[in-house]
Order: sequence, then C-alpha cells, then structure tokens
Amino acid sequence: MEPEETESGHESGLPVRREDYSRILWIGVAATLFVFFIEMFGGYVSGSLSLLSDAGHMVIDASSLLLTLSAIQAARSLPTRQRSYGLHRAGIFAAFLNGLLLIGVSIWILYVAYQRVLFPQAVESTVMLIVAVAGLAANVVIAALLHGSRDLNIRGAFLHVVGDALSSIAVVVAALWIMATGQVLADPILSAVIAMVILVTALGVLQESTEVLFQFTPRDLNPEDVIREMMAVPGVLGVHDLHIWSLSSSIRVMDAHVYSCEEDVRENERIKHEIKRRLEDFRIYHSTLEFECEECRNEGDQACTLTRGES
Repeated sequence: MEPEETESGHESGLPVRREDYSRILWIGVAATLFVFFIEMFGGYVSGSLSLLSDAGHMVIDASSLLLTLSAIQAARSLPTRQRSYGLHRAGIFAAFLNGLLLIGVSIWILYVAYQRVLFPQAVESTVMLIVAVAGLAANVVIAALLHGSRDLNIRGAFLHVVGDALSSIAVVVAALWIMATGQVLADPILSAVIAMVILVTALGVLQESTEVLFQFTPRDLNPEDVIREMMAVPGVLGVHDLHIWSLSSSIRVMDAHVYSCEEDVRENERIKHEIKRRLEDFRIYHSTLEFECEECRNEGDQACTLTRGES
C-alpha cells in the first residue's frame, strides 16, 4: 500500500516495508542457547578448547539476536512530537553494536588460536566431531531463515550466525584431521582463518551502519541520477538543495528545492506527484519538496554548494 499524503503534499507516515523476522529471531535465540549448552558440555568432556570457544561465540550470537529483536520492537513505535520519525534509528544503532561485537569476537578467536599454537592440548576428537556437527546444523538452519533480508540489522544477525557456522565447520574439519593424523595444530590454524573472515564482514557492517548514522547519501544511490530524473518532469526548470539520507536500511528520506514558475496550483500538484512517483524508482518514499520561482544562483549559498557536492 502506498503511503498517504496530506493536503500539503507531505506524506502522513513513513512506509515501513520491513519483513517480520521476530518469530524467526526468537527461534534463533532458543536454538543458539541450546547449542551453547551442548558445546559447553562437549568442550568440557572432550577437552576441546575450540568447542568452548565456539560456545562463547554462541553466547554473543544469542546476544546479537536479542539485540536485533529489541531494535525491531523499538522501530515499530509510533512517531511522537518529540520523536517525529519514531525509533527507526534503533535498528541501525543495534547493527553498529553488532559490528563492534563481531570485531571483538574475531580478535578473541585470534588470541585463543595463538595460545593453542603455543600450548597444544590433546582432545577427544569423536566427541568434538559430534558436538561440532550439531552446532553446525543449528547454525545452518538459523542462517537459512535469516537469509535474503535487506534490513541492515537482520543482515548483522545473519553475519553473526554465518560466522559461527564457519567456526563450526572449522571445528568439524579439525576434529576429522585430528582423528586421522593426531595433529592438533589444525584447530588453531583454521580458527585464525575464520577470525579473519569474521573481521572483514564486521568492518563492512560497521562502515555501513556508521554511514547511516552520519546521514550519508546511500552508497548505491547517485544524487545526479535523482536530479536528472526530477529534471525530466515537464515543468521542472531546476533542482537544488538536494539532501538524501536513510533513517534505516529500508527507509530513505529526501528533501529538495524545485525550480518551477508554474502559476497554476493544480499544475504544481501534478508536477509534485510525478516527481514523487519517479522517486519511488530509487526507493525514496518519503520526500519533502519546496517549490520556488527563483533558482539558486548565489555561488556562496550553502544550498548550491551541497547540490554540486562540493566540500
């Protein structure tokens, strides 16, 4: 359903085209905590430090999923006079924290791997293998349920689960290698590789969430393309003071000045509706357009500077 507009031309509400992942996230939390207890027990019985490390990773995964759930509930809150946009940024802030947690996890895994290289320990590889396979199966199911969302916060949770699935794969491979050769160094080597993968993905989540928090133009959107499309509307003579930013990973906001000297109010309404229709191609559903009959020409005007993209 398209967002409604008031008589003044402003949309009455923000369209929240967000998939409802609440039930899936709750299932993920339950499954993650269940595997955590299994890996803690298996790590203690087998003497496998990698299983205990993966159990610690599971705790952070559960925290990440709970944090995501809290953010989704907060984002659903209705706007108020003090919070005119609601709490949509809560999800982005949670994604930012998820990125920090992922970086912490990767550093911790690297440290543990380094310790295991210095001080190798014998492990019960059969128990290690069984528990690792159980953990891997749980992570694969959760990852499949979360896969495909455009929501940055859900993607952060998905990366958490994928990182833990990779960790479980490493434990499985290490257990098989230890069973075949007796060489326990396979475990810390694979763990270090996984830690680097997690670190790279975490930096990506951190960078993207930071860009939203600082109100950068969405990275997949070229403002010049937006201006060009607006200028193609009959009656539009110029566009300046253009600002595009994101409230969340699924909600984009734009405001701009439109240079048009149409004296007919109904014609201006037609122009406005046509511009808004074209903006939907850029996934911009909330926009504020100010019509004026004098185009920005002052070189020192900040609005003109922003439009040209100068610093």
